[in-house]
Amino acid sequence: MPNPNPAVSLSPTSHEDTFTREHLPPPEEWPLIRPLDRPDRPDDRLNCAEELLDGTIARFGADRRCVVGEHETLTYGRLRDRVDRIARVLVDERGLRPGERVLLRGPNSPWLAACWLAVLKAGGVVVTVLPVLRAGELATIVRSAQVAHALCDARFLDDLTEAAGQLGGKAPGVLVYGGDGDDDLTARVEAHRAGFTAVRTAADDACMIAYTSGTTGDPKGCVHFHRDVLAIADTYSAQVLKPTPDDLFVGSPPFAFTFGLGGLLVFPLRAGAATVLLERPRPEALLDAVSELGATVVFTAPTAYRAMLTRLEGRDLSSLRRCVSAGEHLPAATWQAWYDATGVPMLDGIGATEMLHIFVSATDEHMRPGSTGRPVPGFEAAVLDDQGRPVPDGEPGHLAVRGPVGCRYLSDERQREYVRHGWNHTGDTYVRDEDGYFWYRARSDDMIVSAGYNIAPAEVEEALLTSPDVEEAAVVGAEDPDRGLVVRAYVVPRRGLTADAALGERLKEHVRSRIAPYKTPRSVVFLPALPRTATGKLQRFRLREGAHPGD
Repeated sequence: MPNPNPAVSLSPTSHEDTFTREHLPPPEEWPLIRPLDRPDRPDDRLNCAEELLDGTIARFGADRRCVVGEHETLTYGRLRDRVDRIARVLVDERGLRPGERVLLRGPNSPWLAACWLAVLKAGGVVVTVLPVLRAGELATIVRSAQVAHALCDARFLDDLTEAAGQLGGKAPGVLVYGGDGDDDLTARVEAHRAGFTAVRTAADDACMIAYTSGTTGDPKGCVHFHRDVLAIADTYSAQVLKPTPDDLFVGSPPFAFTFGLGGLLVFPLRAGAATVLLERPRPEALLDAVSELGATVVFTAPTAYRAMLTRLEGRDLSSLRRCVSAGEHLPAATWQAWYDATGVPMLDGIGATEMLHIFVSATDEHMRPGSTGRPVPGFEAAVLDDQGRPVPDGEPGHLAVRGPVGCRYLSDERQREYVRHGWNHTGDTYVRDEDGYFWYRARSDDMIVSAGYNIAPAEVEEALLTSPDVEEAAVVGAEDPDRGLVVRAYVVPRRGLTADAALGERLKEHVRSRIAPYKTPRSVVFLPALPRTATGKLQRFRLREGAHPGD
């Protein structure tokens, strides 16, 4: 089946550094994308940070509460003042040119939110990373995106400093915030006056590169445009979530996950609402934000909702009106238990870093526990066979989607795997019923989705194999009632070692020191050999099924 996507025609760029545009996929590999009409902008110039901040202030005023942190609360006006001063530091002191990539590293906070908006307002391309990534992982991302600058929370500087050592002369210039030195960004902004005119970027200029992991463990950079950021707010948020200016958002996903970026920054700002940004968003902290601060909208994964169910006693949740679940499959039992306990139905949904946010979701009118829902207005979804043809309702196939946003990997051959026949293929197996509801069945590949995190088995295997105690290793997802899947490692230990619990704990610590801690195996099973075919290929499916050599 030919790709139905017509030739891609982009607006003249406002970027001086055109690296990102030059490394987009060729037009024939793009999915079919239908941008939302914006009759108010006939010249196709758009800066999403200006729209989210200055545009919202123009509609609702500067004195409204905007960002609630653990140590400070900012109005829209105070947030804009900080954003503009950071933008001046970046441009006037650091020489940021439109189009250059800026890495952000730190937990969710008012300062991280201000840095994100400032980079975009100054015309930069933001690359937000998880604060738990290790030096090698950071170096890989910096190389991939050719990052020129970095803004880092002072508490998370060590790994970035180590990464800079690995990068040598290609290391980005780093500005630290949240420290107490004279060179700290928090001090530097005071030397600059408020007010900054946003760079007049094109609507289809890149504004962010969001990194996700593929099944090989190599990070994939997903490029999104200024218009894309507003598109997710004007589709899922405006037409499904339906926030009001009086809402107070809270949630657990970090900004490095586009689920968190949308739900905890883009959506509330677009609606003139406020957001609580927690550095340690444990279930207790989410419940405290509802019972003590009056939060009305919660974004988190099913794992956290299940944990919160055991901690509801004595808490006033009367302010709560919206609960969004994504990041992993939401079992019907969890949906029902939450509803019975709180009276608030969860909005289940599926999104992807490649698509920026949720594209199939339950809605107020269309909600069936256990079903992910129906396509978000503005999106199409289908269940296709291997040749890209729709399968009959009731039969499983590959979930495919298209709409106003789509996958554009940064210079990556895997673009042809994710985008086929003009559709974005999510890697999930789904069934659509006769009423148009979509029902999750399984991941179509070996990716382990655990508590909302995507974990590539190959990356964990590589970390294990760096230990001198390991001969062979294979990693699979094992079912878990709380997290959906957890990482289970099958290890052939070095000859002569005692395969006991102590060795298992030592290997877990070894992995934890090499890659992000959430990728660490929950269990380690020792085998004399891994199951393989006659030609030597690993039979990963036998490990998932619990079958080992000799069974």
